[in-house]
Amino acid sequence: MSAGRPFLACACFFSDNIFVGRYGLHVRYRDEGQLRRDHGRALRERGCRGEEDFRAALREIEAEVQRRKQLIHQSVERKAIISKCYKRKHPEVYILQDSFLAPDFLEIVSYCTSPDAHLHGLLRYIESFSDKRIFRLPVFTEEFCQAFVDELENFEQSDMPKGRPNTMNNYGVLLNELGMDETFITPLREKYLQPITALLYPDLGGACLDSHKAFVVKYSLHEDLDLSSHYDNAEVTLNVSLGKDFTEGNLYFGDFSQEPTPVPKYIEIEHVVAQGLLHRGGQIHGTLPIASGERWNLIIWMRSSAIRNQLCPMCNKKPELVEAEGFGDGFTETLDDDVPETVNLCSLW
Repeated sequence: MSAGRPFLACACFFSDNIFVGRYGLHVRYRDEGQLRRDHGRALRERGCRGEEDFRAALREIEAEVQRRKQLIHQSVERKAIISKCYKRKHPEVYILQDSFLAPDFLEIVSYCTSPDAHLHGLLRYIESFSDKRIFRLPVFTEEFCQAFVDELENFEQSDMPKGRPNTMNNYGVLLNELGMDETFITPLREKYLQPITALLYPDLGGACLDSHKAFVVKYSLHEDLDLSSHYDNAEVTLNVSLGKDFTEGNLYFGDFSQEPTPVPKYIEIEHVVAQGLLHRGGQIHGTLPIASGERWNLIIWMRSSAIRNQLCPMCNKKPELVEAEGFGDGFTETLDDDVPETVNLCSLW
């Protein structure tokens, strides 16, 4: 494991995968000339017609770069204020308990931690979709989901400072700032999810997922309706539907980002309250527009430093490491004696 080593980020965070919301496009940004050369055609095809439109897009991009540069300091400040001033409505939901977890989920974990557990045995317990390595499984009880959403709504209605999950989601909550990392998300990842991901995704570090980014997103008619096509900064993602009442807004999945095909085949998957979807972080996906009601989803990006230290999944290069707060983006400093020959990467951490 990477215990004792600080988690870091890749410098590409400040220049790559910047989402231009008005055109639904991710871009890489170094300077204006590079933006015109690399993305000018794609911007024009999506409606960026004249110089005024381009300048507006450029301002949006540069504002996002500045936001990212200030992110660490602002996140630490918000977390301190929330810890000191926020009055929790359901303090019990901040500490993970077995009673929050669906009995069928606990049965799956029990199987995966048994000496004879294997992939084909696990697949008898969970639902599999196509050949894209997407799986559905029960995770929480509906009672827990209701209490958790009530707590999230209480926080949303408070006057506490709020950091949003990313540039694509304007409504949601960063769970590390709310104080849920150490007592809820980390034990959920280490004790319950990792035995499952070890069998489903051994090639992606499923047995050594040593960090995460966890957040909740919210969709409703007058806020965020949908989510454009993208892939996650994660080796493995868990997406759990928490409720409330909603119609439509299905997830859709395309190619794996590192294995694109000329004509991608998409599949559409419905949300089921209290159940989660496990998928590869690099699986291109998005969310169709919600038609009515309101939906909250818990997203956990799970990361393996043993995998991503070799290649950053966002820029597809050897990571250029920079300081970060908390789990950062899941990278760690690689020591000379850590470099493997042809062995299981997870066994080295």
